[in-house]
Amino acid sequence: MEFITDFISDYIQMTPEIYRKLILSFIIIVLLFILKRIANYIVRKRVSDVKNLYNWRRFVLYIYGVVLVISIGAVWIRGISSVSTLIGLASAGLAIAMSDTIANITGWFFIIWRKPFCLGDRIEIGGVKGDIIDIRLFQFSMVEVGNWVNADQSTGRVIHIPNSKVLREHMANYQIGFDYVWHEIPVLVTFESNWKKAKDILIEIAHEKAEVLSDGAEEQVRRAAMKYMIYFSKLTPIVYTTVKDSGIMLTIRYIVRPRVRRGAEQEIWEAILEEFGKHNDLDLAYPTTRFYSLGEEKKNEDK
Repeated sequence: MEFITDFISDYIQMTPEIYRKLILSFIIIVLLFILKRIANYIVRKRVSDVKNLYNWRRFVLYIYGVVLVISIGAVWIRGISSVSTLIGLASAGLAIAMSDTIANITGWFFIIWRKPFCLGDRIEIGGVKGDIIDIRLFQFSMVEVGNWVNADQSTGRVIHIPNSKVLREHMANYQIGFDYVWHEIPVLVTFESNWKKAKDILIEIAHEKAEVLSDGAEEQVRRAAMKYMIYFSKLTPIVYTTVKDSGIMLTIRYIVRPRVRRGAEQEIWEAILEEFGKHNDLDLAYPTTRFYSLGEEKKNEDK
């Protein structure tokens, strides 16, 4: 062993500077590669959870990358022995190798400090909606709502999203201001229907079935207005009138809690169908095509 060491030492001293650095670089790469394989072997033996195993292997890879950059830099860059240069090179290598990890940790600090959402909040980020169930150092988890399920109901899937997404994607919080959202139900009646009667019925149903602001909810709105520029001039249910191609559109607008939106809409629709069924001059409209005969109109005029 000593003979081999002396031979390598003499050979390195005899070769030009560039060859000596190449040989040292090769030796460093081989040794670090062997150490990385040993570390991964130990991790596989001691860690059984797939998620933890993945995180540990990524950690080993990051350390391998940082040590490799510093070691190779120490061979090829002059003056690397100074402490300041070592720290700078280590920081650069660490930032490159762990850019995603650093971004996720930064996102976690942003979530904890600014609180764009909390546990239990319903949010939408990057086109994905869900209820927050867990917040960790590298990612947060939520139960998905919507997607192929209507009216923002749960799909049953748990989605894990990196914390860095809060810094890069637009996000909507259903509950950041107060625990209500605005919802609308369009009701289309025929032109022949008594639309004024229909509107009065819808207003009565909206006030009876829709969720009306309580004192606690009004206080939520006032607190939200102090922190955000949130202002609503009218919080009670209202019905708007619009003319469409197939009839007269009466739109019920009311506030409701996000998690009960579908149930509230069902109650209102059932009440509408029951009330409209009691009146012969009220009919729901749908796309239709009407044909007029010019000959019949002339006959009617002659009579």
